[in-house]
Amino acid sequence: MCGITGILYTQPAYAVAPEQLQRMTSVLSHRGPDDDGFYVDGALGLGHRRLSIIDVEGSRQPILNPDKTRAIVFNGEIYNFKTVRNALLQRGHHFTTQGDTEVILRAYEERSSVAER
Repeated sequence: MCGITGILYTQPAYAVAPEQLQRMTSVLSHRGPDDDGFYVDGALGLGHRRLSIIDVEGSRQPILNPDKTRAIVFNGEIYNFKTVRNALLQRGHHFTTQGDTEVILRAYEERSSVAER
């Protein structure tokens, strides 16, 4: 079980205060005692409390894509992530973790690029 927090201001002029996001996320420490992570970009803030099960040493969240245009926080388990990961590797994707969360991000990016064509 993990904990996810987020702030999204609908008016881009507002900026997320990192301290506020950290306070929100710390309240969920009982849901993920192993680690925490934060992503703030203007009006968007994502927080994560982690209970390490898969890829215990890696897979710190939020996970960003290589050009830092997409970020993900995730709580759950993708049972076939190794199969999906292998298929993505065969199509030229690179991974920095061994976990399922990064697989979701890469698969999303691949599907998004197909839809844009």
